[in-house]
Amino acid sequence: MGNAASLFFNTVEPKNSLDWRIRPSDEQYDAQKERWNALADYLLAQLREASDCATSSWLQGSYKFGTQIRPADKDHEFDIDLGVYFHWEGSPENGAWNPTDLKGMVQQQLETYVEFDGNDAEAVSKPKQRCNRIHFAENFHIDVPSYHLAPEQDARMLATQSDTWEFSDPKAIYEWWKNAIEDSVRARVRRLVRYLKMWAALKFEEDERPSSILLTVLTAQAYLSLAPTDHSGDDEFFFGVVEKIYDRLLESNTVPNPVNKKENLNRLSAHAVVNFTTQLESLADIASRALEAHTQAQSADLWAQVFEHFFPIPNDEEVLAESATAIVPIRFMPEIEVTATTRGQNPKSFHGMNAIGPIPKDSDIQFQLSNAYALPIGATVYWTVRNEGDEAEIENDLGHVSGTGLSASEHSAYKGRHFMDVAIKLNGVLIGRRRIPVTITGLGLPPRNPKKKPEYVKFRKKKR
Repeated sequence: MGNAASLFFNTVEPKNSLDWRIRPSDEQYDAQKERWNALADYLLAQLREASDCATSSWLQGSYKFGTQIRPADKDHEFDIDLGVYFHWEGSPENGAWNPTDLKGMVQQQLETYVEFDGNDAEAVSKPKQRCNRIHFAENFHIDVPSYHLAPEQDARMLATQSDTWEFSDPKAIYEWWKNAIEDSVRARVRRLVRYLKMWAALKFEEDERPSSILLTVLTAQAYLSLAPTDHSGDDEFFFGVVEKIYDRLLESNTVPNPVNKKENLNRLSAHAVVNFTTQLESLADIASRALEAHTQAQSADLWAQVFEHFFPIPNDEEVLAESATAIVPIRFMPEIEVTATTRGQNPKSFHGMNAIGPIPKDSDIQFQLSNAYALPIGATVYWTVRNEGDEAEIENDLGHVSGTGLSASEHSAYKGRHFMDVAIKLNGVLIGRRRIPVTITGLGLPPRNPKKKPEYVKFRKKKR
């Protein structure tokens, strides 16, 4: 087991783990469930009337598989897939509707749904090739693919925007997943899928990113080819899965759908496939070095190159305790002067050393390395924000890489205890680290000189 296994997943301090930081909170799961249930009820009733067909729905994709991740950036959205099915017997061509007819009905009903008050729906995108998309408040959308379903044959075909029917059976691939991955290990495989999906979300532009179902199938099949007794901890299993996927794609970039061998799940362009395999090679190299690191701090620093601000780091006490016996000890302890200044007409300043707070929201925060004079020649200072707490989770803002240099500037936005993490590296090797706790209150600073009540209020008689 690598030094950072507990930072991937642990049950003692679950919030201080990669698993916790990349998956939606329970409240976000519940909010999404409420919205897709309401949308499904509306769509099925309206589409049944519009098409004169029996209708049904099937929740599919990451939400169904239990592999959903939170957006990698606060400006991106959670994704849910809600398939709607129009029933008629026989082949799709036997019905009264073409693929674009079905997608047009769905688009019209989504646009109508947005006009209703109280459902948090905000906008509808232009129809996509394989689905229609509706956006909701709190940064998430629901993709609605349209299918023909022949009930007696239990056969499905997807309606596309190019007015063609495409084989796609989300129920069959979900059944494959359940049958292929035993209950006893399914939770771990789900976590491995989430780790790989977050890596992809951070490292690839959307138009060159491997799809969720491609990563899910690759991870599951790679896991099944591992010898479980050779691995211990999510970090080792993740490295094993990445190696297997890389080796597989070097042999062939075709990834057959496990329930339809004729379908290639890898729809990436030739250029994107090359980029995917190149990035996998880099990921495997970092993972290998992280597993060989002598301390948890050094291992966590390497894993943070993969998962950025989502990867947690050990606290200062653990770092110092490890350093006492480490082959490469922590040799520089950064001292950080912190100043927070409120915004507004009457700004107020707060000061701290290696910590600050409580400070109000909407304050500008300056972090300065005060012992820069002792910094080894050639060393680089890295700053990373890691947010925690309900408000940050709701906004999908768990931090960001703040940059390099002797100082960093940030802004207080969410109630709770957050961190500015400082790492000092020399020739790529971690030689120093410190966590700067930043405690933020839920209230802004009140005006220094509040307006006086007018005289007519002061002398008004009380009602009896």
